[in-house]
Amino acid sequence: MKKPSQKQLARLLNLSRTTISRSLSNHPAIHPDTRAKVQALADKLGYNKTPTRVIRRSRQSTPLRIGVLVGMPLVNLGMATFPAVLQGIRDRAAVDRVDVDVINQDPTCLDVENLRQPVFQRIRANDWRGAILIYPFAPEVVDQISRKISIVSALTEYDHLQIDTVDTDHSDIIGVIGRLARLGHRRVGFVTWHYTVGGRWASRRFASYAEGLFQHGLEFDPAWTMNIHHEHAALVTHESVADHVARQTREAGVTAWVCAADHQAYQLIADLRARGIETPRDCSITGFDGIVPPPGMPQLTTLAVAHADIGGSALSRLLNRILHPTSSRRKILVETSLIEGATIAAAPPSVT
Repeated sequence: MKKPSQKQLARLLNLSRTTISRSLSNHPAIHPDTRAKVQALADKLGYNKTPTRVIRRSRQSTPLRIGVLVGMPLVNLGMATFPAVLQGIRDRAAVDRVDVDVINQDPTCLDVENLRQPVFQRIRANDWRGAILIYPFAPEVVDQISRKISIVSALTEYDHLQIDTVDTDHSDIIGVIGRLARLGHRRVGFVTWHYTVGGRWASRRFASYAEGLFQHGLEFDPAWTMNIHHEHAALVTHESVADHVARQTREAGVTAWVCAADHQAYQLIADLRARGIETPRDCSITGFDGIVPPPGMPQLTTLAVAHADIGGSALSRLLNRILHPTSSRRKILVETSLIEGATIAAAPPSVT
């Protein structure tokens, strides 16, 4: 029996030859359902597909171009973590002959209904084959972009979207809770800031905090957590967060606070100092990220994230996704490492 041609496949499926060719090569511009339909018929009729070409090519070839979309944080850029992630992407890109186009974008300013916005025009004009998203964007925006090109998200998980994720292991906070419990802390609170876009990472870290409390037999009180419960009023400024922490420290006897990120922890230490509460004399404070301490600040006890490794892994995952756009969704977690700083101590004797 004569093997079918792409022309015959196109006629049987009422599709163009270009669509058939791109579907057989797993081109990301073709809808997954269409690719699956073409490949299923090709397999059924015994079409001899040529091997998918690899991404890494010779030094004489034109580099593959991908985009990196950075959701610019509203915090001091000196305490932002995206530069290390970006460096990891660039280091890996140099090995894999990939051209990286970076856009810094305020996620609150992206309108999914307005595809004439500069960021969307640049994606088209620069011919991105795929993109890495750093920090949270609105899910509807991510969904819109993922319909055009392959995407990998670094440091943010989107539950209801088929998006690959490379993230840190938030569950490592459980070990921090154990460290505080061994120092005699029985009342431990959780601090995070209010974020307009995203914040799922903070919820993940809160879940690990809560699991740690129960694993070590510590008390849980919603009043000792901030900006987590939707029915509680949001504390939208770092001053209001510090006011609440100071009140719970003095009145409820909370002796340790787990902050969802280092930039929150360093700000809290400064704000509490202005309110007459010293760390770790009056309360211990931990963070998450492993950034360099700001001038005049002690080394935080924190979980250091391998941000460069996350960036490199995100690029490797994106290249794999471009080659295999219909493969199952992947979630890759990179472990943290504990930094023993000067911001925790034994619980004050009066409350142990």
